[in-house]
Amino acid sequence: MNTLKTRTNSVPLQGLGVVLLLLVTSFSFAQNPTGKSILDKVDNNMSAKTRILTASMEIGTERTKRTMVSKSYGEGDHKSFTEYLAPAREKGTKMLKLENQLWIYSPSTDRTIQISGHMLRQSVMGSDMSYEDMMNDKPLLEQYKADVTGSEVIDGHKCWVVTLTAIITDINYFTRKMWVDAERSVPLKEELFAKSGKLLKRITFSDVRKVEGRWFPMTFVYKDMLKEGPGTKMSIQEIKFDSAIPANVFNLGNLK
Repeated sequence: MNTLKTRTNSVPLQGLGVVLLLLVTSFSFAQNPTGKSILDKVDNNMSAKTRILTASMEIGTERTKRTMVSKSYGEGDHKSFTEYLAPAREKGTKMLKLENQLWIYSPSTDRTIQISGHMLRQSVMGSDMSYEDMMNDKPLLEQYKADVTGSEVIDGHKCWVVTLTAIITDINYFTRKMWVDAERSVPLKEELFAKSGKLLKRITFSDVRKVEGRWFPMTFVYKDMLKEGPGTKMSIQEIKFDSAIPANVFNLGNLK
């Protein structure tokens, strides 16, 4: 009787191992956020109703380096206006985006041209950025399905590795791989791929600061992996979120 009672109340060693494994696995899953929750936080930091910023763009080639300064206004993902302030050669050049249309005014020719179709894939001012890169400011979750595929440490910060797969057809990059700071919810690195799997662009983000209650990287380096050279460095000098922008800023008449 005592032997039977002892056997009935004991837990087999193999069964105990299974229970422990299930507990550890459940705890592990509980610690990993979903891709959607990560992108929600990234969008909250990186997107805004309006954005006004002054930035310098340093364009490097194998032999030369030049720097331009611009001021930009953005309203959601459908309106933006940029004016180049320096150097003298580019001063007065303006760009206006309304929905999926883009116009550029050149003071040297005193002409306004519309950029569309395959021309949107061309380089902006000889940089590693295309017009499509500049125009696409939609929230990521409207364009991609997100899966957490690992974790890595970048510059001492633990990052979730998130793989994004396009859920729409009209898109610049079919797949994106993003390293998102687990604490501050901003990307520190991103790789952009064609549908074939070919790596097209690499972006690194640094100088992350808290601006108006949100974390935001103040420096971006874009590298076109199909071009030679060190890439294009964007350094934000000043940025304001959710400030009122006069309606006439986003007007074709404002290009001249």
